[in-house]
Amino acid sequence: MPDLTSNTAGIVSPNPFWLASAPPTNSGEQIMRAFDAGWGGAVWKTLGQPIQNVSSRFGAIRWKGNAGVGFNNIELITDRPLDVNFREIAEVKKRFPKHAIIASLMVETKEEWKEFIARSEDAGADGLELNFGCPHGMCERGMGSAVGQEPRVNERITSWVKEYATVPVLVKLTPNVGDILPHGLAAQAGGADGVSLINTIKSIIGVDIDKFVPYPSVGERSSNGGYCGAAVRPIALHMAAALARDPRFHIPISGIGGITNWRDAVEFLLLGSSSVQVCTEVMLRGYRIVDDMIEGLETYMVERGFERLDDFVGKAVPAYSDWGELDLNYEIVAKIDAQTCIGCQACLVACHDGAHQCIHPSPDGSIRVPIVDESECVGCNLCQIVCPVEGCITMEPVDNGFAPASWNDHLGQGAALRHKKGSH
Repeated sequence: MPDLTSNTAGIVSPNPFWLASAPPTNSGEQIMRAFDAGWGGAVWKTLGQPIQNVSSRFGAIRWKGNAGVGFNNIELITDRPLDVNFREIAEVKKRFPKHAIIASLMVETKEEWKEFIARSEDAGADGLELNFGCPHGMCERGMGSAVGQEPRVNERITSWVKEYATVPVLVKLTPNVGDILPHGLAAQAGGADGVSLINTIKSIIGVDIDKFVPYPSVGERSSNGGYCGAAVRPIALHMAAALARDPRFHIPISGIGGITNWRDAVEFLLLGSSSVQVCTEVMLRGYRIVDDMIEGLETYMVERGFERLDDFVGKAVPAYSDWGELDLNYEIVAKIDAQTCIGCQACLVACHDGAHQCIHPSPDGSIRVPIVDESECVGCNLCQIVCPVEGCITMEPVDNGFAPASWNDHLGQGAALRHKKGSH
């Protein structure tokens, strides 16, 4: 079997699946059950001066019967005594010495950072994660994303931590910025051993249209919270990949955001993450989901001949290009399989109303299968996306006789570009 051992900035775990800092890591009893279930590591629910949380705390978007496709929370850091938290960290580490325990920290002053670092290390934490991402509650107090959104503050506090820490330090980055690069580079400049991203996205999940209060409601009021769940995965993948491909950035990444299964995890690994953190899916389905994640990852590695994670971590990063580097002469067209088509016409409607009007009814109306005018098809994929029958519509390459050419080539060298409906 392949070796699933993960090493993120010197934090070693038996597999790359970590629990993110959140309600599923609120206590030692929870984390021990998680490790028994197979999780490789856990980032403890953020430690700071304990606060009182509100009720209620969670909201969700339901889509076609699925709960929590998009999830929102207004919960803050630990509300449990610090002595209890640190004692439980020590108990978990004693029982599970080979599993990774990372202490998530969020405090204000340099002296507080020094104290919390010492207590975390004394308890046996394998690493520290600096919570510079919380988008509600704590940022109004000058912590969380208030730090993460300011590169100079990020760098300064990270450097404070590195003065005192003897274990690896990860900086958890906020996605509530226009460009993630300055913030990842600031963490690196401050001496961080790695970064984790993304934290939750500032959001309002919805509004009670009868009571006129946003969700989740706390009496007659609410507040913006942090958006997470499967819906945020594309944003998280982009931000992790943006750091991984930048030549100035050279520290490890722990990927977070919308991971629901092993395939999602592999996507983060292929885009440069050496470990992945999961929260929302555990809240919805429990710790047992890690079984399928481990089995799926092992099968994937065996089928492709990968013996260890390093064989494919970052393997997709070179394919992530700027738009101007894409081959504008590459062409695909839609093909509809008449044998599996059910005649629902979803592709026809989508193409005519939302795309490029290249799919038409059968000319004589004798058959239910739509016709693709390949000379007008721009290969946008919309028909394949809306088709309810898997594999019925395929997008196939066309040999159009044009040599590869990008927009950058065209600007610099006058390269020949094909012209077709929908081209710009």
